[in-house]
Amino acid sequence: QVQLVESGGGLVQPGGSLRLSCAASGFTLDYYTIGWFRQAPGKEREGVSCISSNDGSTYYAEPVKGRFFISRDSAKNTVYLQMNSLKPEDTAVYFCAADPKGASAYFYEPMTTDDFDSWGQGTQVTVSS
Repeated sequence: QVQLVESGGGLVQPGGSLRLSCAASGFTLDYYTIGWFRQAPGKEREGVSCISSNDGSTYYAEPVKGRFFISRDSAKNTVYLQMNSLKPEDTAVYFCAADPKGASAYFYEPMTTDDFDSWGQGTQVTVSS
C-alpha cells in the first residue's frame, strides 16, 4: 500500500525555520517526482516545490524561491522541505505528493494537483508572533 506521511510542522515565529519531512512506505521515492503543496484557509492548494526522480532537478514557486529548499534522502526514503525566513503568509497545511511519471522539474512549471496521484494527510505550519 502506497503511503506518504508528512511531519515537522508546528508554530514558528516570523523569520524562523522548519524542516518538513515526507516519508514513504510501500514504494521507493527515488522513482517518483515528489512535490510539496500547501493550502491556506479559504484558498486553493498551491504548488510549492518539487524534486525530480529523473534528473534530480528542482522547482520552486516564486513566493518561496531563495527561502525553501527541497532534498531527498534515498536511504531513509524521505524527501525534506527546509523552510527558512518564514513569513506569516507561509501559514498553511503542507502536503507532499508523488508522481510516478518522474518527469524533470521543468515539466511541472507551474505545479498542479492533477500531476500528482498519491498524497499525504498534511502537516500544519503556522507562522505567527
